[in-house]
Amino acid sequence: MLMTTNSRQESLAQFGFSFERGGVHLARSMMLDELGALFQTASDPASSLADYQRAIIEENCLSKRSLRSRQLTLRHLKSLYCLDPQATIFRALRYFWQRDTDGHGLLAFLIAYSRDSILRSTAPFVQKLRPNESVTCPILEAFLDEQQQGRFSKETLLAASQRILASWTRAGHFAGRVRKTRTIAKPTAGACALALFLSYLRGARGQLLFDTEYMRILDCSTDQAIELAESASRRGWIVFKRIGNVIEVQFPNLLSQQEQEWVREQS
Repeated sequence: MLMTTNSRQESLAQFGFSFERGGVHLARSMMLDELGALFQTASDPASSLADYQRAIIEENCLSKRSLRSRQLTLRHLKSLYCLDPQATIFRALRYFWQRDTDGHGLLAFLIAYSRDSILRSTAPFVQKLRPNESVTCPILEAFLDEQQQGRFSKETLLAASQRILASWTRAGHFAGRVRKTRTIAKPTAGACALALFLSYLRGARGQLLFDTEYMRILDCSTDQAIELAESASRRGWIVFKRIGNVIEVQFPNLLSQQEQEWVREQS
């Protein structure tokens, strides 16, 4: 029997995906610097949610001026990234973050994209832009307003557009400050492996793993993505096998036995 949309989303929420309306980008960008500072303080990949809370609230590792600011920062980071090793996709983020320092921007973006519907809604807008094409906030504001007609005030649209463009920029898709110019992201082996993993959790298999919304974020061809996957496999991060046109990708380092059961149930 086919899953309904709601049951499918509930199933994926077990892994840490979020489909809630709205998103942190109405208030903040993807907070890459804060995430990096938090991981430096809570340096153990097995750190618990309580460890992250203590680092932000009690130790003030992010140097916030007030308790209220610390609490808001914690809430936004939890919304974007879970901060809980029980969440499959957050655990995968920490796994690759530790191993692929050059990929931090894209790694964080992929998880934020998986959990923030406002950010996710702008992918078609960004991906249709040609290299070196310029974009300003008013253009993105109009796109957002068209997607969510009448939902947001002019002020909210402006602020959200600024934050969304900032996040895409940190991921490598734009250059510039006020007027953004579309650039080509520079995917790493870790970012490719994480994008494949997210695609796998969403149900893609074989060659279809290389034709998903997560892989499109990488801005690379299928051939380049396969090379990156092979590199990740050589490093022992994932298992990548290819015989002719038959592709198999496995993630033995990223899934618990319970999570493997959830994957089988989805299939």
